[in-house]
Amino acid sequence: MFIVSGIELVVACCEAGVLGTFPTLNARSTDELGRWLERIAGRLAEFDRAHPQAPAAPFGVNLIMRSERLQADLEQVVAHQVPVVIPSVGNPAPVVERVHAYGGLVFADVATVHHARRAASAGLDGLILLCAGAGGNTGWLNPFAFVAAVREFYAGPLVVAGSIANGRAVRAVETLGADYAYVGSRFIPTRESSASDKYRELMLRSDADDVILTTAITGIPSNMLRGSLEDAGFFAGQTPRKNPFYFDRTYTTRSAWKDVWSAGHAVGESKAVASVQEVVGELLREYRAAR
Repeated sequence: MFIVSGIELVVACCEAGVLGTFPTLNARSTDELGRWLERIAGRLAEFDRAHPQAPAAPFGVNLIMRSERLQADLEQVVAHQVPVVIPSVGNPAPVVERVHAYGGLVFADVATVHHARRAASAGLDGLILLCAGAGGNTGWLNPFAFVAAVREFYAGPLVVAGSIANGRAVRAVETLGADYAYVGSRFIPTRESSASDKYRELMLRSDADDVILTTAITGIPSNMLRGSLEDAGFFAGQTPRKNPFYFDRTYTTRSAWKDVWSAGHAVGESKAVASVQEVVGELLREYRAAR
């Protein structure tokens, strides 16, 4: 998650037994990315030595395929042999061979059936179906329809992303015919996230009605929190609830992600600031109860 996933959140997730990932662009430079990867790998190796019977889960990175830093960041990913790589916003093919060469896995974000079909032909290890309700850059397909459509031509691992914030939803993903669940918004208000205190507070007092779908912030459809849009001045001179999809930049100098914050439709599931271990434990209990 942009501006949220850093070293502490990734390590905490892996130590709790779930795959932790972060966008490479969260590191301010490619050199800093290399330092992040070294620190994450080192801390997880230390954890594994201390817990040989219950080692940490692997970690991964999200590579934005249209970023100016792509090639430089990819070199760092390959040099540090990151276990899981998630290409998004572009053709994943250039990443696959490089990552497979050292034994890494590639799971690509896809938001349409067309893109899923193209990505599947690139020799990936799995697809992440970005469904309606995902926070930040989002898809628009219902997961019931999306999973069914992709299963018509793809038998490999499927991950469902979008509005998954409790163990019942994780179990539902399996029932749909997918293999894994992608959980994002639930981890934003955790103690280990890089979110600001104000961002955490906004998450805890927001619900699904406070999530606004717009292209005004990133140029592609994104789910953003109403409160942060209002604070940034995007609603100046308007009545937000009557016209929530139109924003006037005349009154704001704020920037995407830094001042305007994302969340998915399941934002209301977060009731208090908690540790990653507590959130994962709750998800696991709910999942087991739903089976």
